[in-house]
Amino acid sequence: MIIAVDFDGTIVRDRYPEIGKEIPFATSTLKMLMQEGHQFVLWTVRRGHTLEEAVEWCRERGVEFYAVNQSFPGEDQEESGSYSRKLKVDIFIDDRNVGGLPDWGTIYQIIHERRPYEDILLNGEVGYSSRKRKWWQF
Repeated sequence: MIIAVDFDGTIVRDRYPEIGKEIPFATSTLKMLMQEGHQFVLWTVRRGHTLEEAVEWCRERGVEFYAVNQSFPGEDQEESGSYSRKLKVDIFIDDRNVGGLPDWGTIYQIIHERRPYEDILLNGEVGYSSRKRKWWQF
């Protein structure tokens, strides 16, 4: 799969424009998924120098991106008459998801096992499963 991944609030704690501390298991999970053949697009609000810092931060930890802020390497919005800011990817990992960002173990499980998040939630398999179920989860 090609997976779009946000940086601030997803891979690291949100301290933009600084780089926050790594969210536990973020880079190790991404590296495991890379070894399984998945490719990543870094999809972030960062630009210029702050974007370069984020890409280098990830590279130093063994996470490489297929593309950065574009659907594929070399995508050119000037050249393409049908350019869209909407990425052409299979899945997004972002802290702005409805319901927030699952823990990285759950993210791995969703992608590796190709299981819907809802299934994992309803079976109480997420990292915070010790919480009581809400009325809408039954």
